[in-house]
Amino acid sequence: MSKKWLLNRRRALWLGLAAFAGMGAVAKSRDINQSFQIQSLDNPEREFGVVGGASLKERAAAKGLIYGAATDYDKLALNSTFADTFLAECGMLVPEVALKWQALRPISTNFDFTKGDALLEFARAHNMLFRGHTLVWGDFLPAWFKDTVNSQNAEQVLLNHIKTVVSHYAGRIHSWDVVNEAVWPEDGRTDGLRLTPWLQLLGPDYIDLAFRAAAEADPQALLVYNDYGLDYNTPEDEGRRVAVLRWLERLKSIGTPVHALGIQAHLRADETRFNPRKLKTFLNDVAGLGLKLIISELDVADNKLPKDVNVRDRIVAGVYEDYLSVVLDEPAVIALITWGLSDRSTWLSQHTPREDKAPVRPLPLDDQLNRKLAWNAIARAFDKAPRR
Repeated sequence: MSKKWLLNRRRALWLGLAAFAGMGAVAKSRDINQSFQIQSLDNPEREFGVVGGASLKERAAAKGLIYGAATDYDKLALNSTFADTFLAECGMLVPEVALKWQALRPISTNFDFTKGDALLEFARAHNMLFRGHTLVWGDFLPAWFKDTVNSQNAEQVLLNHIKTVVSHYAGRIHSWDVVNEAVWPEDGRTDGLRLTPWLQLLGPDYIDLAFRAAAEADPQALLVYNDYGLDYNTPEDEGRRVAVLRWLERLKSIGTPVHALGIQAHLRADETRFNPRKLKTFLNDVAGLGLKLIISELDVADNKLPKDVNVRDRIVAGVYEDYLSVVLDEPAVIALITWGLSDRSTWLSQHTPREDKAPVRPLPLDDQLNRKLAWNAIARAFDKAPRR
């Protein structure tokens, strides 16, 4: 064993230890930066007090607004306490799953309206508005779609679906998400459209086609284009805002019967890149086209926040109030829908679970149906909103 080999070996060992120490320093620095970021988001002194015990639907209605939430039949039918709470808080019901293609059409030749009809009857029996989600979407398509639908029959399949479903609920529904999530500039098209099966089968005109078919089937319903990723001051969200606005301008210019934009607002509690001015400008631009605005699927993901429930709830509430203080200031906004009412049932439990396995807390009520700071934040935003 040579002296030179020993020296090289010792040098390699020291370099390795230095690199390992450097990695530890980087990791520690990342943890510290994240800690500082969370501290900057959390303000223990911030107040979320509300006046009176009025429900969210009552506070919204006092300002000429609608408040509602998404749910499904089983959640209401299997838990009377939840059903009673839903009725107390919500003026609008949105089926979370029941009116999507996969649920409505398990086989190509049949439509199963069982759960959708049950939800409608629940809403009508309690003087609630009913909203449809969704007629045309590139996701949640039934298994038979891929092998059955092609470029020769796609238009017929689409028109038949829209005519059948919209006619079934005609005159009994407040609004429809006619086309859902059709824009995605990241797919690289110059027109900004998402590469969905409908685009690939029918081309860009499928959007106009869908709205015209829905309007013909129910002239009374408010027809909505619905999309997400429009909220933050990031290059991606800015690109989607530009693309969505461009498409709305085009649809209006050719007479497409689109009446409103649905902004999903799936917010992230750890995201700091929020620019109220840019969001307000976008809302004004949409309103300038003569369109109404609906905040259609609001929730606040807390999966990257600390485990401490008090810290999480304060940050989530702050996100709700900061966002809604901008949005509800726009007179064209007519409704606010949270994508769920209680933490006991939220899609975020599966979509963005926490690494520490703690239950997520993104909605106004906790899993025991108690009002949280998020409820307070929404209530405060309604109370401060201008009257319509």
